Amino acid sequence: MLNQIVIVGRLVRDPELRQTEGGKKVTNITLAVPRSYKNSEGVYETDFIDCVLWTGIAENTTEYCKRGDILGVKGRVQTRVFETEDEKKRYTTEVVAEKVSFLSPSHKAEES
Repeated sequence: MLNQIVIVGRLVRDPELRQTEGGKKVTNITLAVPRSYKNSEGVYETDFIDCVLWTGIAENTTEYCKRGDILGVKGRVQTRVFETEDEKKRYTTEVVAEKVSFLSPSHKAEES
């Protein structure tokens, strides 16, 4: 069996680095990925895909990327269940990143 995904899209917001209670570094990002076909109204729709980045990948992405940057993410799809404050079960599907490629030009060159 195989669970592997590759997506390329733009960052919806600046990544923010957090730490879990166990001390692991994590970043949650959302990529806007346009579809390759038009809908019935002749418009290209966009999917917003949530991704989870851990440890070094999370640190590097937070340091070098900002809203609007184009990223390539290779990873696996994961579904998890959590309870809301009112004790309702919620399901979420996300991509757990194994590799992130920065596809936008370097920001360091823009600052010079």
